[in-house]
Amino acid sequence: MNLLKKALKAREATSALFLVALFVIVSLLNPSFASSENIAAVFNSAVVYILIAVGMAFAIIVGEIDVSVGSCLGFVATVVGSLLRDGCNWPLAFAVGILIGAAVGLINGWGVAVMGVPSLIFTLGVNGVLRGAMYIYSGGAWVENLPKAFKDFSSATLAGRLTVYFCCAFLLVVAVHLLLTRTKKGRYFTAVGDNAGGATLVGISPVRTKVIAYVICGIMAAIAGIIFCSRIGFVTSTSGNGYEMKAVAACVLGGISLTGGVGSVLGAAIGAVIMSSISYLLVFMGFSSNYDNAITGVILISIVVFDAVIQHRASVRSRHQRLAARTGLKEGGLAE
Repeated sequence: MNLLKKALKAREATSALFLVALFVIVSLLNPSFASSENIAAVFNSAVVYILIAVGMAFAIIVGEIDVSVGSCLGFVATVVGSLLRDGCNWPLAFAVGILIGAAVGLINGWGVAVMGVPSLIFTLGVNGVLRGAMYIYSGGAWVENLPKAFKDFSSATLAGRLTVYFCCAFLLVVAVHLLLTRTKKGRYFTAVGDNAGGATLVGISPVRTKVIAYVICGIMAAIAGIIFCSRIGFVTSTSGNGYEMKAVAACVLGGISLTGGVGSVLGAAIGAVIMSSISYLLVFMGFSSNYDNAITGVILISIVVFDAVIQHRASVRSRHQRLAARTGLKEGGLAE
């Protein structure tokens, strides 16, 4: 019973319950949705969101943000797609894409952690550079005529209707979650995001930890770009636009605090599935996909405001408790 109560208090559990409730409500409104095919389609379409959300989770947990993930995804998709189209073998093309993602993450980490530039400003600049590089590399043209085997692999299944991509993403999320929660070095990320000064005192380097977080974020965006290229089958000059907002919204939906130090990649992954579900359900219910960004924005604002209210109340309660301890007055006798 105590274990159940503890699980229900977890932020990830709240997000998971929200996802289940979303499925139930839509199934009641449209019973044809309640099929294994549709449920699997939601999870399969969430793979790209899951990967960029997991990467973004690292940046947010250490107290920063990365708004260049969408352009990183698009640039990697453009490069990898063009390499494969021109006859490059898969491993080499994938390696080039992942190295690009790691390099972007390293540059972001250097600018934010080493040089001390605000993460929003620096990664926004990198976002613009990547978008420009993407246009120059492709000449503004679409990357098409990709190898059929590469495109067909996106529909290959491993567990029933679930694709290989989703199964791999699921295993990756579980592995990273265990790494962050069960290992000493994994907990460094949360420690730095919660209190960078305190982390320094116990021998943890905030600079190194943040750089690593950004490199991981870049690599995840790169992998997402490769899968995006495979699933869509072509890349445009605007591919990846808006994905940074999706990633942030997924993290917030998954219970990650934008102030850092609180949250998990598991929550981010659940939030990503919720975002994918909303996109899929809008189309399924006959609504225009143009509503997607508006709904994402409303959800993001609502959760951030709610989280801010909760944090404010917790701060006030903590302050009253400290004051009561010092003065000997009961907490109820102190006015807010």
